Amino acid sequence: MLKVTIGRSSRKYLGQCASLWNTRSGSSKFSQWAVTTRNGIATRVPRSAVNLIISELKVAHESPRWLAGARYFHVSCPMSSDVKIVVVPQFADSISEGDVRWEKAVGDSVNEDETVCEIETDKTSIPVPAPGAGIIEEQFVDDGATVLSSKMHQLRRHHHPTSSGNKAGPCSRCSPPPKPAAAAAGPPPTTTTTSPKTFRHQDKVPPADPTKEITGTRTEQRVKMNRMRLRIAQRLKDAQNVNAMLTTFNEIDMSNITEMRKTYGDAFLKKHGMKLGFMSPFVKASAYALTELPVVNAVIDDQDVVYRDYVDISVAVATPKGLVVPVLRNVEQMSYADIERGMAALAVKARDGKLAVEDMDGGTFTISNGGVFGSLMGTPIINPPQSAILGMHGIFDRPVARNGQVVIRPMMYVALTYDHRLVDGREAVMFLRKIKACVEDPRNLLLDF
Repeated sequence: MLKVTIGRSSRKYLGQCASLWNTRSGSSKFSQWAVTTRNGIATRVPRSAVNLIISELKVAHESPRWLAGARYFHVSCPMSSDVKIVVVPQFADSISEGDVRWEKAVGDSVNEDETVCEIETDKTSIPVPAPGAGIIEEQFVDDGATVLSSKMHQLRRHHHPTSSGNKAGPCSRCSPPPKPAAAAAGPPPTTTTTSPKTFRHQDKVPPADPTKEITGTRTEQRVKMNRMRLRIAQRLKDAQNVNAMLTTFNEIDMSNITEMRKTYGDAFLKKHGMKLGFMSPFVKASAYALTELPVVNAVIDDQDVVYRDYVDISVAVATPKGLVVPVLRNVEQMSYADIERGMAALAVKARDGKLAVEDMDGGTFTISNGGVFGSLMGTPIINPPQSAILGMHGIFDRPVARNGQVVIRPMMYVALTYDHRLVDGREAVMFLRKIKACVEDPRNLLLDF
């Protein structure tokens, strides 16, 4: 139910509008809306009648004839029938619980589909959007609390947009009409302000966010690890404890790939609508090497070896919330354009925090590109349940010997960490050399050497 309040001078206008509604609809059942005058006289009119009154008021503001009767007319906000209880969204099968991180507080106004809180799980963060525009009246769980399946918060919905993030104030339809503009005021009074004294040595305070700055107060702040970081720490330590990890290195001359990008980059962009990057040659070369050496694509499961007849490559991506590894499926069937398109879609999801658990499940091989941060060399850690990971690094000009001459070439160090329980050193070195050959000269992919 909505309450409609009018002034004494508006009763005649209201009666005319209600009569007009009765004439158009042929009904006289007043049961859904309450109309109250300022002197206490009340009656009830149906929703359609008030909608008609509101539409007539738009004309009233343009017509001096009705202005006197319409100026005290306003409609209140929706009542308790528009209160919505928001519950925990359904988790994926591999997720049982998560920790709540509130982005809105009690009293905040939100728009429809605006994120109210996020539930941080072992693999991803699940946003909880607002089911409609309204005001958050109550939160049923504390920030950082673990939830399984319960009520999250109570939202009082309204039917007009609000500026997100603002505290709830009087509804624009509930507040009285604005008063006529006052006469031009005189010049504002002048005030005398004195600048505060400046001190050479100011007292230091601990940083509000210890993850972003150090102020030198020699204090310590203990911050709870989020679930994703806890899961990452557990998985990396498990990988060290379970796998017999060994790393082999090589270097790749990036001259031909750089020249190919310069020569065909514009045509590639014109046809596919995206740039040709450095990742797609490495992903394609890795898929080719995995099909040539299936043991690197396999994994140990208890006392069995599981050979996968598909190539799903996980691409490690660093986000503010932690390391995520979305998966490109069936890469053995992809072209450079397909790979670039797939990685671009995953990058958008990762940037917007919309990666689903399904986007990160599986994977038979991982590529980690530390070169985007300027890394010269490193030893990546296997992403279980996989048997190998390729580490890419930065491209730097270095002197190398070519045909008896010392020349400057753009070079990259690459590292392959593998599970020595399953993959022998011979297979690991051959695998990395196949990647090197296909990246340095992509014609090897066509000739199938």
